[in-house]
Amino acid sequence: MLESISAVLTAIDDFVWGVPLIVLILAVGIFLTVRLKGLQFTKLGLAVKHIVANEKSGNDGEVSSFGALCTALSATIGTGNIVGVATAIVTGGPGAMFWMWLAALLGTATKYTECMLAVKYRTVAKDGHIIGGPFYYIEKGMGAKWKWLGKIFAFFGVGVGLFGIGTFTQVNGISSAVNNFFDPSNAWTVSLFGREYSWTVVITGVILTACVGLVIIGGLKRISKVAEVVVPFMAALYIAAALLVILFNITKVPAAIVEIVQSAFGMRAAAGGALGAMIMAMQKGIARGIFSNEAGLGSAPIAAAAAQVEEPAGQGLVSMMGTIIDTIIICTLTGLTIVITGSWNVGLEGVAVTTRAFQEGLPFPDQAASFILMVCLVFFAFTTILGWDYYSEKCLEYLTGGNMKVVKGYRWIYILAIFIGPYMTVAAVWTIADIFNGLMALPNMIALIALSGVAAAETKKYLEKTGK
Repeated sequence: MLESISAVLTAIDDFVWGVPLIVLILAVGIFLTVRLKGLQFTKLGLAVKHIVANEKSGNDGEVSSFGALCTALSATIGTGNIVGVATAIVTGGPGAMFWMWLAALLGTATKYTECMLAVKYRTVAKDGHIIGGPFYYIEKGMGAKWKWLGKIFAFFGVGVGLFGIGTFTQVNGISSAVNNFFDPSNAWTVSLFGREYSWTVVITGVILTACVGLVIIGGLKRISKVAEVVVPFMAALYIAAALLVILFNITKVPAAIVEIVQSAFGMRAAAGGALGAMIMAMQKGIARGIFSNEAGLGSAPIAAAAAQVEEPAGQGLVSMMGTIIDTIIICTLTGLTIVITGSWNVGLEGVAVTTRAFQEGLPFPDQAASFILMVCLVFFAFTTILGWDYYSEKCLEYLTGGNMKVVKGYRWIYILAIFIGPYMTVAAVWTIADIFNGLMALPNMIALIALSGVAAAETKKYLEKTGK
């Protein structure tokens, strides 16, 4: 039975994340890069300046510009950066990293556009809180006749939060990491739901559920406050650890980069298999890249809409840095550690791949390396759970016409999903997440193409006004 379900999910995943969607995501990124005159490259310094300034301006908004970025990063920097990258390289080869980079560079323009539009078309609810995102720039930007498309986006957004990125994948990643560290041989087990589970998995699930519940019941401001403290800390810790792996193996870096590029184009495949290897690397790299940085997915705009800024383009510049931090920096570090140490090709999967890379690459005892990675993964995944609760709540709020009773009830369902997350199988979890990701991206892509003229005009006006 489980094998049949898995086969059906895999078939749906292959269809959703087939060549058409991959081409669409890349094409939209190229189109917006051209339309915005390479803004992600030419205005990178200005974006960094905005982040450092951490400005608050205007009466609308609930959190600072930096707070909105941290909320978005809390949702994007998660298991995708550790487990997702490992999964992509194991299934698609080292070349998956190349396609992840390409998708990120183009996706930066996409992230800028969607976050800028979210601020431009956001609205104020009756009780004064801000709500915005793809559903509103579809409805208000494209016109009321397209509201159905906004509803579709919101529906898939709830699905991604409840069944995809927000819950199962993160909880599964946390429980696996904790279990691998404290009870790798599953010496202490308990029988639940017809299967044997380590007590570390059960205890981790209970503690995580309680911590998530304490934060998300407090709403956006509490989530934002937690994110502003935890996100910079966890990112710095992980970057430092990954850099140590690279520094202690610096002579292997050139060969690793060559391997990544050659593998991206199938040059290392057997005769006749080059095209298939290239497509597999492209598919897995782009899919995991989008899963990690969420450019084009339409999630980050929901957080960006709550920023206390007057200029939509200003927040767009801040928000686009999320893709650079997430993929160009953090995912690259993960990928290099895996390729350098060769841990992708030894029969491991998931977090075990990155764990082995840290154990092989760091000059510490294996237990110390495993502990560092476990701590990073727990923080990464925890904040992602918080961020995606906020995203899916806003999607549900739009779907129900602002019925906050339904939204508050949903929080408890979300907490329940966290509780059962550790008992989901790895393969099924990632497949379900991929499916919802792809379905969520489609309505957003349509809107970004339709509103690209608005984005270009708004950007031009902002740059002329600020003299940048």
